[in-house]
Amino acid sequence: MSAIEDVHEELDADVTSEEFAEMVAEKVEEMGGLADDETAAMLVAHELEDEGGEVEGIADIEPGMDEVKFVAKIISIGERRTFERDGDQEDGQVVNAEVADETGRIRLSLWDEMAEGAIETLEEGEVLRIAGRPKEGYNGVEVSADKAEVEPGMEIEVSLSDSYTVEALSMGLSDVTLVGELLDVDDDYRTFDRDDGSEGRVANVAIGDETGRIRVTLWDEGTDLLEVLDAGEVVEVVDGYVREREGDLELHVGSRGTIEEVDEDVQFVPDTSDIADVEMGDTVDIAGGIIETDEKRTFDRDDGSQGQVRNVRVRDETGDIRVALWGGKADRDIELADRVAFTDVEIQDGWQDELEASAGWQSTVSLLEGTADVSGGDSGSEGGQQEKTPAGQGGLSSFGGDGDDDTPTSTPATGGETVDGDEAEFTGTVVQSGSPVVLDNGEETRSVETSESLTLGQEVTVRDVEHDGRIDADEVF
Repeated sequence: MSAIEDVHEELDADVTSEEFAEMVAEKVEEMGGLADDETAAMLVAHELEDEGGEVEGIADIEPGMDEVKFVAKIISIGERRTFERDGDQEDGQVVNAEVADETGRIRLSLWDEMAEGAIETLEEGEVLRIAGRPKEGYNGVEVSADKAEVEPGMEIEVSLSDSYTVEALSMGLSDVTLVGELLDVDDDYRTFDRDDGSEGRVANVAIGDETGRIRVTLWDEGTDLLEVLDAGEVVEVVDGYVREREGDLELHVGSRGTIEEVDEDVQFVPDTSDIADVEMGDTVDIAGGIIETDEKRTFDRDDGSQGQVRNVRVRDETGDIRVALWGGKADRDIELADRVAFTDVEIQDGWQDELEASAGWQSTVSLLEGTADVSGGDSGSEGGQQEKTPAGQGGLSSFGGDGDDDTPTSTPATGGETVDGDEAEFTGTVVQSGSPVVLDNGEETRSVETSESLTLGQEVTVRDVEHDGRIDADEVF
């Protein structure tokens, strides 16, 4: 066997012997006769091994990748642990180290002889050239090291921030501490089956600060936090790790992480779209004052389970739109004149071809500070949602409502006590002036068309014929 074949035999790269021999010949020619075949073969092999699996930074490392190669600084070195292997094999040992570069941090597992050498020779602050296999660990992605060698004299600038803002998070970060306002909390966790047959649990909350918002995913025991977390609290995420889902970053909390309420002043300020500008099919953030509310309604799904929905109407300076709150969001304590932000809502075709915002599991619903001014006549500029519909319509109606057995039709917020076309009388406080006027008696609301000039806070009684949940009132007392 020639020297070239010997080197190729030891090469850990997907290159045929013929391709390797050609590359060696090119290297000999390139060096102008200064290297023989064996030396050129070793140089080519070194270049190939350096190229294979090289990533630009820790943030690019994902579970399931083949062996990756990267350079990182040692942040911390854990204690050596021993464990029993199956059969008659010797006990194993492992040392976990935290390494980082400019793009993020990652856990590095050093096994057996490498574990022993790590305790004896490695120091925090040293830079390692690492080759290893990524996998999903208990607290994010880990790399099981096949090789880790110190790179003397190399420097890497690493940000070791104790606490991050939402804006500063990036893919691959671990040991993340983040303080923010708890915007939304799942009403319950969801279950799933793992490959090993065990059952897992997952739930979501959303957290925001002055720089943005992010969805936080809770795994397994972390879902117990749903029992103690309430929207509106300022909380601290401890020991989270950042992953990507459908193009968006998420902060995950595993077995080592937690979320705790803290006494700090943090307020999320949403970057919202004008209601007048939303279009069918958009997924947007909107915010404004609540000008109409509806009672929660339940319905039966095709699979036999029961769902729930509640409709509210929100107004900003440009217009107003109905928002359908699905699932646990229907239980949110939202009242007239509250200022509310709805994020990641989908704009759909609602009742009577009016656009409607659907707030599903991926959306967040956040009460904002202060009380909204819901006065004003015209609902907004051209393109906004100007035409009012009766309280209680929409939501379910935009998903069927045509008499199918599995989809109930919507009913007025009045509970159906008044037959359409009959004379109705209603006493309440003006919570929206203009056209229509909205009255609220503490339990329900009514839309009223009247030529009378009414002001916010005025208590009145109206009497006239009711059509589709709206009273056309000539008599106002």
